[in-house]
Formats: sequence, C-alpha cells, structure tokens
Amino acid sequence: MNKKDIDYFSKTLYEMYPDAKTELEYTNDFQLIIAVLMSAQTTDKQVNKVNKIFFKELTSPEAWVKMWVSEIKKYINTISFFNNKAVNIYKTCVILSEKKLETFDTLEKLTKLHWVWIKTAKVYLAVTQDAPYLAVDTHVHRVLTRTWIIKSKTPEETDKKAEKIFTTQNLRDLHHSLILFWRYHCMATRKPKCKTCPFLEKCSYKDKNI
Repeated sequence: MNKKDIDYFSKTLYEMYPDAKTELEYTNDFQLIIAVLMSAQTTDKQVNKVNKIFFKELTSPEAWVKMWVSEIKKYINTISFFNNKAVNIYKTCVILSEKKLETFDTLEKLTKLHWVWIKTAKVYLAVTQDAPYLAVDTHVHRVLTRTWIIKSKTPEETDKKAEKIFTTQNLRDLHHSLILFWRYHCMATRKPKCKTCPFLEKCSYKDKNI
C-alpha cells in the first residue's frame, strides 16, 4: 500500500457519493448532537422516525431541563438502550442550558458531555465544521480491513492507523462517503455488492459475493 493507493481509495469513494452527507435529520446543531447520541447501535432510519415527533418538543436544551427523564423515555423507547440514552440526553440538556454548545468546539471538550464518545464527537465536528475526522465504528473498520487499506483487529486500532495514513483531504472526503459505502454497498449482514465494487481486485475479503 502506498500514497497512490490511498488517494485512489478516497477519490473513488468520493466519486461514488459526491454529495454524501449525514442521513440523520435535524434542524439545528443541538438536535444533531442529540441525534448522533441516539444513533449508537441504532439505525439512522429508526432515529429519524423517532425524532419526527421527539424533535418537535426537543428544540433546545432549555426545552427539557424542567422535564423528568421518564418523559424523554416515552419519546425514544423504540431505540436501543433508550433508558441510558434518556438519562444522558437529559444530563446533556442540563449542561448545554448552562453553557452554549458552540463552546464545545473540540474533540476534548465534546467528550466531556454525557454519552459523547470520540466517535460521536468526530461525527458532530465533521458535519458541522467539515473537520477532517473519520469516525471509525465497526462498519468503517469492516470496510477498511476488508480492503487492502488497513490491517487491524479492532475499530480502535483502525482509528489510530487511519489518522496516520490518510491526509486531511482524504479524511474530509471519506467521512460521509465511506458511511454510505458500507451502508449500501459493502454491507455486513446481507451479501455485499462485490460484483460492482471498484475495489474487487484488491479486496482481501475471502467471502466475496461473486
């Protein structure tokens, strides 16, 4: 693997999804951070379904500071880990009602919010600031290790290696396009679309669907 290969991988995915953006639905940055928080181990489709109703009430942190956690649970009880997420949504609202979200403008600051881990923070900054971050979860890890790009055993290890091999522009191009690629092309539970994959020849995945 060399720089040319990495640039080819990044450029190809960007060309496949030139207008890629988050599929989470929201109307302001506060709702985005809540939506990303809710999306952990839950599909964006389900989060959007819930938030069509939830976000009519949750328009700002102040909107829920006076409400009990039990009220939040009623809105989000169809998503995974809704009990923990309701608690952390409430705690996040309390913090953001006292300190504006705009002040949480770095990974370090964002991860001080409840339930906001490094992946969540990277997603938020990549969307709101076009920051050069690649949020590595199990899906991104799967694609990068199926191909010839990275060899690692865990998403955490992949995340560290990605930061070293990808340029700033690579990371910007890949953040959204790589998500759409694993979601609609290189799937995990269903048969991946290997026959139309531009990386078929170099892909190291041993169970190719061809």
